[in-house]
Amino acid sequence: MACKVAFIGLGVMGFPMAGYISKAGHNVSVFNRTTSKADAWLNKYKGSKAETPDKAAEGADYVFTCVGNDNDLREVTFGEKGIFKTIKKDAIYVDNTTASATIAREIYDYSKKKGFGFLDAPVSGGQAGAENGALTVMIGGDQKDYDKAKDVIDCYSKKMKLLGKAGSGQLAKMVNQICIAGLVQALSEGINFGLKAGLKMEDVIEVISKGAAQSWQMENRYKTMIDDKFEFGFAVDWMRKDLKIALEEAKKNNSLLPITEIVDQYYGEVQKLGGNRWDTSSLIRRLRK
Repeated sequence: MACKVAFIGLGVMGFPMAGYISKAGHNVSVFNRTTSKADAWLNKYKGSKAETPDKAAEGADYVFTCVGNDNDLREVTFGEKGIFKTIKKDAIYVDNTTASATIAREIYDYSKKKGFGFLDAPVSGGQAGAENGALTVMIGGDQKDYDKAKDVIDCYSKKMKLLGKAGSGQLAKMVNQICIAGLVQALSEGINFGLKAGLKMEDVIEVISKGAAQSWQMENRYKTMIDDKFEFGFAVDWMRKDLKIALEEAKKNNSLLPITEIVDQYYGEVQKLGGNRWDTSSLIRRLRK
């Protein structure tokens, strides 16, 4: 059944995600701070444009946000023209931003007082996953809200799962980024070692990718890492933002992240090389001095 959906934030992820919701037949109203992005979205997909987040959310059955960080999220929710000014009772608010578990819990508590549902639902799969409608969605919140919203979330996902109470989605995304950080560093060291040893790394990867070393990063990034090209996905600036969130949470729950701390510093070195917008596989560049 077609629903009225608001989608706030049309970045490299949100733009195609909102598009998939529209293509599924839902009535989508979009908002983006840079209005030209909203205009570009309307040129590609069916829907309407709102001038402010509160206007987009007015009368919506489902409200989605996919913005930059906690501050951006606070602005489009609790802000003067935020969605909480108009969100209707019994609507479901789904936040796809990678943010802190703290703000997720704060929004959840507010939603309970105001009578609407809330799910923290960060995504993994990068730009390619968003463009192919094949994202993994990690979700925190109440079962009844998940059951109500899952068909709309399914428009842009290949896998979704409710992982626990509010904040659980954000915590799971932190686990995701922690795992990726160490993995990309190891892959960088392995490829660099092989090249220095005079191996034809395309052939080496062909063999080892069928064994225990296999990973998504290996399958999708080894060629571009060998070719020293890094314009293919999730940017270093975004990864550092995510790792900062994870490292701050680790202090709260008293968990040790020694490798993550080191890799975060390595990404800082990549930024100094001018790699702010390079994809995360650019860790190998700092080894090629």
